Amino acid sequence: MNAAQVVLPALGPALPELILAVGALVLILYGAFKGEKSTEGVTVGTLIVLILALFAVVSQPLGAKVTTLNGAFIVDGFARVMKSLVLLGSAAALLLARDLFERERIARFEYPILILLSTIGMLIMVSANDLIALYMGLELQSLAAYVIASFHRDNVRSTEAGLKYFVLGALSSGMLLYGASLIYGFTGSVSFPGIVTALRETSGLGVILGIVFVSAGVAFKLAAVPFHMWTPDVYEGAPTPVTAFFASAPKMAAMAMAVRVFVGAFPAVTDQWQQIIVFVSIASMALGSFAAIGQRNLKRLMAYSSIGNVGYALIGLAAGTEEGVRGVVIYMAIYLAMTLGAFAVILSLRRGRQMFETIDDLSGLSRTHPWIAFLLAMMMFSLAGIPPLAGFFAKFYVFAAAIKAGLFTLAVIGVVTSVVGAYYYLRLVKVMYFDEPQGGYEPMAPGLRIVLGLSSVVVVLFWLVPAPLVGAAGVAARSLF
Repeated sequence: MNAAQVVLPALGPALPELILAVGALVLILYGAFKGEKSTEGVTVGTLIVLILALFAVVSQPLGAKVTTLNGAFIVDGFARVMKSLVLLGSAAALLLARDLFERERIARFEYPILILLSTIGMLIMVSANDLIALYMGLELQSLAAYVIASFHRDNVRSTEAGLKYFVLGALSSGMLLYGASLIYGFTGSVSFPGIVTALRETSGLGVILGIVFVSAGVAFKLAAVPFHMWTPDVYEGAPTPVTAFFASAPKMAAMAMAVRVFVGAFPAVTDQWQQIIVFVSIASMALGSFAAIGQRNLKRLMAYSSIGNVGYALIGLAAGTEEGVRGVVIYMAIYLAMTLGAFAVILSLRRGRQMFETIDDLSGLSRTHPWIAFLLAMMMFSLAGIPPLAGFFAKFYVFAAAIKAGLFTLAVIGVVTSVVGAYYYLRLVKVMYFDEPQGGYEPMAPGLRIVLGLSSVVVVLFWLVPAPLVGAAGVAARSLF
């Protein structure tokens, strides 16, 4: 048996990441030779590479568990489901960006490649089985994200967004790395199974301190309180398709990372990290519900909405049970559909090269564009948690897991903040259906139509066929316990 025969089976579990990496290298060379004329070809090539990686993920047996790279990389049911969501989010972000970037004359072949590199980092985050692999994936994802936040170089707000994201992101990465070094120092291992074994024998103040610092880094990537401060400014300043990307795929990877770290590495000290997650969840739900009430900018509104939704998803993680993790997976999948659908509508609010981003710009949308208004209303009702739309079931699963785990106060606070948050979601519906129109908007681009259509099918019809997602989420949760 030669070296190639040994290496290829060992790297088999990382086939989706290898497809993305090879694809990125090929597309970079193509773009470098063809120059700016290659933008369209690189975008299409990136979509093809993402689809191939998605096919590689879903073709693996859902229930199998495989490790490679000396145990640093794991592929199980949880990884496969969350990777699928990440790849879908990245592909949708590319579809959302195409039309606007061409009209703004900022279409460059580097953008889809940066999305591709960020996606590689996210997939590594999902499958990381030790602290070093986790940090490598996190940094690869973050470095590409810093660049695309300021991709519109001639726009002051975009440049400011990229700088804020970079400075605060570097701080959070340092905190996470410091926490990881403390955990390694007190357990003698960086691998999650090794940490589990060490904590069964002893756990001191140093480990708890390390968990606190790791939690801070994870909370920043999730945009959870109290490390949410970058979110509204970056969401508002970055180009809208970039904002849609930040609100979708990286959220899937960050939540998967949180579940992988706390459930996979620290089950022996659940009582310790559970207190942190409960606090972060309550604070995020409260801030996301109350701070959004006064917002007039749609992108800032979606920023606070994302903070609140992260809080709801963390309810499932706080439960620390198989039912809780299943609730997290279901919630994040439905949140992905709701968010992408909402941003598809926001990106369609344009007249010529003039983009509109305020709530008042939705005035009378039901009379000028009735179908778009109806679908956005469904997204808002779903985000508010109104049955029978998908958002209701997303909250139902995480609240049920919290109640089963005895976290009654957390579940009650989640219900109360959901009622408060419904106000600003329903306000958008009121503006669309009861205010006087300010003029029509241009027809939606094909990419926006595709994303809005698929998202709407999930949000509106989930209650008819919930079994595929619920079943996949159940398999994903069981693979961690």
